[in-house]
Amino acid sequence: MVLVRHGETEWSRSGQHTGNSDIALTEFGERQARAAGPLIRAALGSAAPALVLSSPRQRAWRTAELAGFEVEDRVSDAAEWDYGDLEGLTSAEIRRQWPDWSVWSGPIPGGEDAAAVSARFDRLLATITDRLESSGRSGPVLVFSHGHAIRCLAARWLGDPVTLGRQFWLGTGAVCSLGYEHGLPVVLHWNIDGALSSIGGTDR
Repeated sequence: MVLVRHGETEWSRSGQHTGNSDIALTEFGERQARAAGPLIRAALGSAAPALVLSSPRQRAWRTAELAGFEVEDRVSDAAEWDYGDLEGLTSAEIRRQWPDWSVWSGPIPGGEDAAAVSARFDRLLATITDRLESSGRSGPVLVFSHGHAIRCLAARWLGDPVTLGRQFWLGTGAVCSLGYEHGLPVVLHWNIDGALSSIGGTDR
C-alpha cells in the first residue's frame, strides 16, 4: 500500500490543525503534488495500482490529480483526524489551556479520540481488503490522505496502537509505502519527497 500526504496548504504551513476544513493547496503544495508523481510510480514499481482512494478533502484528491492518478473513490474513512473544537488552532495555542497537550493524548473536545481514530482506520483497512476481494483485483493500493491519518494508518497496519504514530513524522507531499517481510507487516518507505525538504520535524 502506497500512502501519499497531500501537498502544502496555508494551514499546514502555519501549523494549524486541519481536519474537516476543506483548505486548498498552495502554489508550493501543487508543485509538491506534481513532484510526488514519479516517487509514487517508483514505489509502485512495475505494477499499476489495483485501487486508488482519497480522502474527500480537496487537498488530498487534488494532490492525486496533480500527481497523475485518477481517484476511484473518495472515502470518509481516509479523512484526517477530526480535531473538533481545536480545528484551526496550533499546538502552541492549545497548550495555553493544556500545557502537556498533544493530539495523541488529548483532550480533543468535540472531535475524535485515539480509540475512535483507531476504529476508523481498522475499518478502512478492512474495506480495502473487501473491495479487492470482491472485485478479484490484486496489486498495490494507493491512498491519498493526511499527516496524522497516514501516521495512524501505518501504526494500525503494524498492529500497534495509533499512538505509535507520534514516532512517524511526515511532511507535506511525502510518499510512504507499507508491505510485508516474511509475511509480517512492515514499513517499506517513509517520508520520501522530491527534494528531501521534509527532513527535520516540526512541533505540530
